[in-house]
Amino acid sequence: MVRWKSRYLLCEVNVVDRSRLLLLDDRAVAGAVKAAVARIHGDYGAALCSIRFCVKYLNAHTGIVLLRFPKSCYRILWSALPFITSVESRGQKIPCFLNCLHVGGTIRTCQKFLVRYNTQQLHRMLPKCKNEEEKQQICKAILNCTLTGKDKEESEDESENEEDEEE
Repeated sequence: MVRWKSRYLLCEVNVVDRSRLLLLDDRAVAGAVKAAVARIHGDYGAALCSIRFCVKYLNAHTGIVLLRFPKSCYRILWSALPFITSVESRGQKIPCFLNCLHVGGTIRTCQKFLVRYNTQQLHRMLPKCKNEEEKQQICKAILNCTLTGKDKEESEDESENEEDEEE
């Protein structure tokens, strides 16, 4: 049995009006990515993008997207992301851009990165709080998304193993 290696791009959809994020769906994002790859890399890029490419996860509330594609062509897809200026979903054109946060070999490493990233974002929000109640809510959110000591050791071991596999 042949095992096909994949790469996962963890991206953030940035829009001016956050309420427009709720209009997004996975087919619209996949279509925008495929169109950008075809526009930038031509028929070759479009063919590569049609093989085993999919949107594995989309959170319309936070704007987080997880894209899966073959390991051999992830750079082609990655290089086309800055050229996405809008996503057409439900008959509306949503002006946005995709910011690549992380490239991983498994969904699990992308999830762990997302937990660390969200924790960092919460720590950045903490000094900007206006009152004590907001600070307490953010501190509670930080405590809910941190890893325990055992989980940290496991994640460090896995990240070392993945780095060895990539080389």
